[in-house]
Amino acid sequence: MVSRMFRLETEVDTSRRDLLRRRLRDTNTAASPVLRGLRGTPGERELPLHVWALDDAGAVAGGLVGHTWATWLHVTYLWVDGRHRGAGLGSQLLAQAERVARDERGCASVRLETWDFQAPEFYQKQGYDVVCVIPDYPPGITEYTLVKRLR
Repeated sequence: MVSRMFRLETEVDTSRRDLLRRRLRDTNTAASPVLRGLRGTPGERELPLHVWALDDAGAVAGGLVGHTWATWLHVTYLWVDGRHRGAGLGSQLLAQAERVARDERGCASVRLETWDFQAPEFYQKQGYDVVCVIPDYPPGITEYTLVKRLR
């Protein structure tokens, strides 16, 4: 048996991060026929998807930032200015993103995360199902992961 010594470092190193990402992608591709099938196809890449609501002055009244990948839309941020909440703007932003993801990018599902004080009930009213609950993330807050089928 060979004994090896390793030096562990905690510094941020973007070139090593990129190397690690490539190696992990290669390992995952080798292990998964699904990921292997995505290689070299348009579905392999994350494509940004943004939807903006602008008021009469052109200021941002709300927006959604996410991306599509492998038949999924991942909503990263959805925000509506307090002055415009309760008027259905969040529902419109989400519906537009879902439409683009489904009709223009071939997505079948959506996923997102939200905290207990944000909007889990809002998303459930839009047809989303809670699939994961993480209490105390961060301490004192509960995080929810929700999904929705688009087809």
